[in-house]
Amino acid sequence: MVSTPNLLAFAAMSLVVIAIPGPSVLFVVGRALAHGRRTALATVLGNLLGCYALVLAVALGLGALVQDSATALTAVKLAGAAYLIHLGVRAFRHRDRLRADMTITADGKRGDLRTILDGLLVGVTNPKGLVFFAAVLPQFVNHDAGHIPLQMMVLGLVPAVIGLLCDTLWGLGASAARTWLAGSDRRLSMIGGAGGVALIGLGITVATTRH
Repeated sequence: MVSTPNLLAFAAMSLVVIAIPGPSVLFVVGRALAHGRRTALATVLGNLLGCYALVLAVALGLGALVQDSATALTAVKLAGAAYLIHLGVRAFRHRDRLRADMTITADGKRGDLRTILDGLLVGVTNPKGLVFFAAVLPQFVNHDAGHIPLQMMVLGLVPAVIGLLCDTLWGLGASAARTWLAGSDRRLSMIGGAGGVALIGLGITVATTRH
C-alpha cells in the first residue's frame, strides 16, 4: 500500500530530524541523569507511545485541526512546557535523595507505569512532533492507493522505531555516565540537580519557541 520509495524517503527525513537532539532526547537524558537507566528506558517507552499517539491524531484528522488553530497549538505547547518544568523542579528539589532512588530502582520498586505516563504526556504534547507529522507525513502518502489513514499509521511506525532506537542509546549513555559519576553522594546530588535543570531549561525552551 505504501510505496517503497516513499517509505525510504520518509525514513531518511525522519532520521535527519530525530538524530538532531531535541525535546525528546533532552527529556530522556534529564530523566536518566536524575533517576538512572530503568527510569530512562521507561521514559523512552512512554515517549514512543506519545509519539505514535500524534501519528494517530494526524491520521484521523485531528492534527490538522490543531495545527490550523494558533490557540490550540499554543495550549498544547504550554501544557507540555509546564509539565517539563514541573518534573525538572521536582528532580532538582529531590536531588539529595538519589542514593535512595538508585536503591529503589535496583530493587525494581519504582513506579514504572507513572514514569511511562510521564513520557507519554511529554511526547503527546510535543509541538515539534505534532507539526512534523501534520506537515510532513501527509506528503509521503500515495493518494491513488486509497486507505490514507492506514498509510499514515504505517508510515508513522518509521519515526517511532527510529526514535525508540536513538532515545534508548541516549538514555543508556546518560545513565552509564551517571553510574560512573555516582562515587560520592555530593557528585550524585550534582548529577540529579543537572538533570532537573536540564528539564527546566527544556520546558522554558518549549514555552518560548515560536510556532
